[in-house]
Amino acid sequence: MAAQYSISGTTASTIAASVERAVTEGDLGPGDALPPVRRLADDLSVSPGTVATAYKELRGRGLVVTRGRGGTIVAAAPSVASRRPPKVPQGLRDLAGGHPDPAFLPDPVPPGRLSAGVRSHRATPRLPELEETVRAWIGGAGVPAEHVTFAHGALDCVGRLLSTDLRPGDAVAMEDPGYHHLLDLVQALGLRSVAVAVDDEGMRPEALEAAVRAGVRAVVCSPRAQNPYGGAFSAARRDALVAVLQRAPDVLVIENDHAADIAGAPLHSLASGGLARWAHLRTVTKFLGTDLRWAAASCDPTTLARHDGRLLLTSGWISHLLQRTVLGLMTDTDTTALVTRARSAYGERRKALVTALASHGVAAHGVSGMNVWVPVRDESAVVNGLRSRGWWVAAGARFRLSSAPGVRITTADLLPADAVRLASDFAGVLGESETTYGG
Repeated sequence: MAAQYSISGTTASTIAASVERAVTEGDLGPGDALPPVRRLADDLSVSPGTVATAYKELRGRGLVVTRGRGGTIVAAAPSVASRRPPKVPQGLRDLAGGHPDPAFLPDPVPPGRLSAGVRSHRATPRLPELEETVRAWIGGAGVPAEHVTFAHGALDCVGRLLSTDLRPGDAVAMEDPGYHHLLDLVQALGLRSVAVAVDDEGMRPEALEAAVRAGVRAVVCSPRAQNPYGGAFSAARRDALVAVLQRAPDVLVIENDHAADIAGAPLHSLASGGLARWAHLRTVTKFLGTDLRWAAASCDPTTLARHDGRLLLTSGWISHLLQRTVLGLMTDTDTTALVTRARSAYGERRKALVTALASHGVAAHGVSGMNVWVPVRDESAVVNGLRSRGWWVAAGARFRLSSAPGVRITTADLLPADAVRLASDFAGVLGESETTYGG
């Protein structure tokens, strides 16, 4: 607790540095309370305004959050220390990681040599061949693909887009439940997450409408393979969401199609709806290799210019070695066939678990992607109960803002026969303590 750590300093910057040091060194952990402003001011013999300024600086950098009468606490994922998932206990079947089945990942062969000479690629940051491949890849699904760019993965791209368009304190509409690393990233940038409820068709229009009315400056969503819920936009849902967003032309819409080729659902993209500010992102980590930290994005001209301007000032470009590796895989017929088999297998495995759970009266969600979301009342009871039976699943707390509890189960390498056994064990855990299940 905060009382066990002595915060020091006589200025706002030194007080903030003291708290940051405590968080970095582990003396203050996620959820620990900081002293009330006036109490700390008295302890340090400084004005309340000095402490308030220090806390504001810490909030702006994503280290702490203030919850009204609940006071100021260390953020769940402070920007100086990432929130790592718990290690998988030895001997358990890992269904918590969200990773693809290694059997469906190709063996990439990097280019044989580095680029000739010692020179900058800032003038030509993208390989023309890969750029054209990306235009066909994204544009073939109906997304405008005139303006494309690359990034070091989806999170890198989202972070750059948000940091160039928004300022600390601005609000972002986020899926709830949603991808925990995105939730953490928004917080680390000093932005505020506004929860938008999801269902099997993705973001709910009335919830997005409420977020827009609340003044969000950006929206981050997934059109399919929504993580962790597994939702996918239908054509009707896409149209309803576009109608909401067209009434807010200044809102930046970031669409993260992270599992495009293995999502198992057609793409109904918001980017095809004539929005003013938008970016459609795609990555290859789920079907070409988890170590290929590369993403492509198609954007409106203003968004593209802001992204590339910031990229130019930081890393400058995405490694041409990486680009050539991705290009080789994307244009390889054997790899294309392997990805097709992966998409089919992931769909069968996901559906097998949903069906097996339903046979025991357990409702679950997962119409696309590699994960299944199961609502429960007590996440810890279910996670620990399944652990005792040899399974390791992800508690939903990491993915939730204000939505009801649940657990996420990754089905990428869960064969149908194993799904039947897991569903039986899941029902057994619920039967041992009926109060743990939310129905």
